[in-house]
Amino acid sequence: MKPFHVRSKPFYVRELSVYPVGRRRIFLLSIAVLASLVANFETTIATILPLLMQDLDMSLTVYGQIAALSVLVGGLSAGFGGILSDRWGRVTILVPTLTITAACNFLLATVDSVAGLFWVRCLMLFIEGAGITITASLVRDFSPRMGRAQAFAFWTWGPVGASFLASAIAGFTLPLFGNSWRSQAIIMGVVSLSLCAIIIWKIAEPSAALRAEVMHHEAQAGTAAEGPAYHARLAELFRHPHLWAHVLGNTGWQVLYWTFAIFGQTILSGGFGMDPAAANRVVALGIVLNAVAVVVVGRLSDRLQLRKPFIAAGTVLTVAALGYFIALIGPGVPAGQVTAVYALLYLFMGIAYVPWMANFSENAEDVESRLQGSALGIWGMVVRVMIVALLVVSPMVVEASGWQTWLWVALAGQVLFLASMAAFKGRWRARVPALGAPGPPRPRGAGGG
Repeated sequence: MKPFHVRSKPFYVRELSVYPVGRRRIFLLSIAVLASLVANFETTIATILPLLMQDLDMSLTVYGQIAALSVLVGGLSAGFGGILSDRWGRVTILVPTLTITAACNFLLATVDSVAGLFWVRCLMLFIEGAGITITASLVRDFSPRMGRAQAFAFWTWGPVGASFLASAIAGFTLPLFGNSWRSQAIIMGVVSLSLCAIIIWKIAEPSAALRAEVMHHEAQAGTAAEGPAYHARLAELFRHPHLWAHVLGNTGWQVLYWTFAIFGQTILSGGFGMDPAAANRVVALGIVLNAVAVVVVGRLSDRLQLRKPFIAAGTVLTVAALGYFIALIGPGVPAGQVTAVYALLYLFMGIAYVPWMANFSENAEDVESRLQGSALGIWGMVVRVMIVALLVVSPMVVEASGWQTWLWVALAGQVLFLASMAAFKGRWRARVPALGAPGPPRPRGAGGG
């Protein structure tokens, strides 16, 4: 039976029976990050949204409704994708979904009506939703020995890198094709399929037996004291207010992030009069600074085993920069000034985000380590609900009173996040060992009080 099982797997599936180390592990981690980048890149539409709305004579409110419904479709698909990946293997599901979604960009280039856009976007996000959650699992598979904040930093490189790639391509190629949004759909299809070829050639995953072995070792290290008879209950998470403070506070923080991720180019075009190519170059610069910040700050946070000072500093700086950005909105502002403030906003958000993810993970682990995935799942579900609400509400607010009003809402979300930090568990200062004495042993969930 076993040989037959191996032969029945698709040709692109490579299962590892020994956990990779050294350069091999780093290489496979980079392929997993590349898969995450492609999954996010091939459905990016923010880069062409201003041109798409103009060409299809579509209002911002109508686009928000289309995007909200397609996000719901993608969320439904994500649940099935996770179940199927557990049953058939991660790569088995991931590779076809990446490839088919990439090809759908050519279908997007043929759209000539709002209804056509709706159906194509629902199709793309339904296919993509089944695969995108698998990429996070692959990144975690090849980064269990890294510092927690650094591991989350690499995971964020997928969506952040996708936004950068899409913005950079649009910024430099739109003028070459007469600012045609269809050119970008075709280019995204070609680039995505090319990257898919690399992934198909090199991707691998731990076998089910190897994953079980790794999980067993981690369980022995972190939960052996709890005893085999203890059954982790999801309800345990709901009894801890500091976890709800994390979820709800960060959901407020995410309002600004997703506003920029979805409407960044539109804000720069509509609020400051930038042409789409210039707006995409500004966004690309901000994303580069964000990608650097998450890795540098993640490494420093792990080294000091501190989370809260970075979260607070990044959030305070974001609030100050966002207030200034809102005051700038209007015609006649120098492009260099807008570029600098927008880029700094992305930099400051990067300082706060990865240490928060590590802190939330550690706080949830200290409650019940076997429910950490459930805690992240609850957070992801709440954020997805917020995104749907953002897509429906923000266009109506903007069409009624402009981008300034909505960005004040996003600023209020940052303040809410800052206030919620009062409930987070964790130290504000690094522990300093006594002279000549060894440092204290690192507790489970280091960074938690």
